[in-house]
Amino acid sequence: MNAQQNSKAFSNKERAVSFLVQVAGGEVREAYERYVNSDFSHHNPYFQGDKDSLMSAMEEDDAKNPRKTLEVHRAIEEKDMVVVHSHIKQQQEDTGVAVVHIMRFEAGTIVELWDIGQPLPEDSPNENGAF
Repeated sequence: MNAQQNSKAFSNKERAVSFLVQVAGGEVREAYERYVNSDFSHHNPYFQGDKDSLMSAMEEDDAKNPRKTLEVHRAIEEKDMVVVHSHIKQQQEDTGVAVVHIMRFEAGTIVELWDIGQPLPEDSPNENGAF
């Protein structure tokens, strides 16, 4: 990470959103190099908890779903934590998934990540929608 990206000029909230946008856009390795700490760990139950395992899974997902979209609906920052609520579609015709990413930062880099997803039904009885 260069000095400008790690400076106070960028908030952790901006870093978190940029990380997710870059990953969804297919620049997985670049996003990890720019925003993720070498001591990174995550809590996704489908993969080992280290940096390389999740990065590889994201690269594989990008290869299978190169037209993935991410729409951020809200991002909240409190102290060293950032929460991002977004809508991810693997394919344009999908209804997609409502996803919440929770990231813990140290010195401007992501050191810990949690992610929770909820598939969106075709026909929801909730008139408010997921977002």
